[in-house]
Amino acid sequence: MASGQQERAQAAAITPGGQPVDVERAPADRVRGLFDGRRLSPGQRRIAQYLIDHLTEAAFLSITELAERVGVSQPSVTRFATSLGFSGYPALRDALQPLALKAVAGAPEGDENRRNELQAAVDAEIENLENVRRLLADTDRVLDIGRDLARSVPLTVLGLRISVSLAEYFAYAARRIHPDVRLVTRGGSVAYDALLQSRAAGGTWVLAFAMPRHAKETLAAMRAARSAGLRIALITDLTLGPLVDEADVALTAGTGSRLVFDSYAAPGVLAAALLQAMADADPERTQARLEGYEQVAEQHNFFL
Repeated sequence: MASGQQERAQAAAITPGGQPVDVERAPADRVRGLFDGRRLSPGQRRIAQYLIDHLTEAAFLSITELAERVGVSQPSVTRFATSLGFSGYPALRDALQPLALKAVAGAPEGDENRRNELQAAVDAEIENLENVRRLLADTDRVLDIGRDLARSVPLTVLGLRISVSLAEYFAYAARRIHPDVRLVTRGGSVAYDALLQSRAAGGTWVLAFAMPRHAKETLAAMRAARSAGLRIALITDLTLGPLVDEADVALTAGTGSRLVFDSYAAPGVLAAALLQAMADADPERTQARLEGYEQVAEQHNFFL
């Protein structure tokens, strides 16, 4: 950031992109505004949270002191500042200091900030769920996808790295209503082999989950699926990009990014809605499989 822009940031509390920040907002809220819309790594979120929670002190720390307080390396702090659009940590600190001085002049916020940050994370997830609600207004689209997945025998479910948990949930439930669900949670040649086998067995579709941080091996697996002749349905937080380009159909559900690690309320609800669409696509098969499973569960005393 040029020195003149730094001065304007000090005077008016602007973002590095030049957008003014509401001067009536609390200082901690204005600091949060610097991070909104940014895709930060877990380590970078720790730095951001430290700056929010300790603004009046952190804004005057050297890069060495801040790195030690947060428990990260100095290059990590530099990368964090540049990811926000600043030329480096000194420019970020220059933008934070007038906010810190305003916080000192006002009422202490410390513990309240921490409580409100957790509530803000929930509020962000509520907004993500509202977006899914709007997406599901087009019931025909979701039902069509569910019908295609239900007809694919076998059906392959792909989820790598952080997306494994969503893929496992979907596959676990789908096996109750679908005769052959194959879960792929490892990339590379293992994924390629599983996809080739699925296609050779008569499968036509793959359902892929791709959540941040988006793995290159997910894109490679999707391309392998396409080269094998499989079609791809994708659940992701993205609306554009190579993952979406590779999919035949993409359903978008935002992830909660206010905490150190993402939360997945919206993708989870979207996955459950797609399971419902699969169940509705073949109600007789669904009913028969669910009743059969309940008989087995009762016979073997699976549950309390």
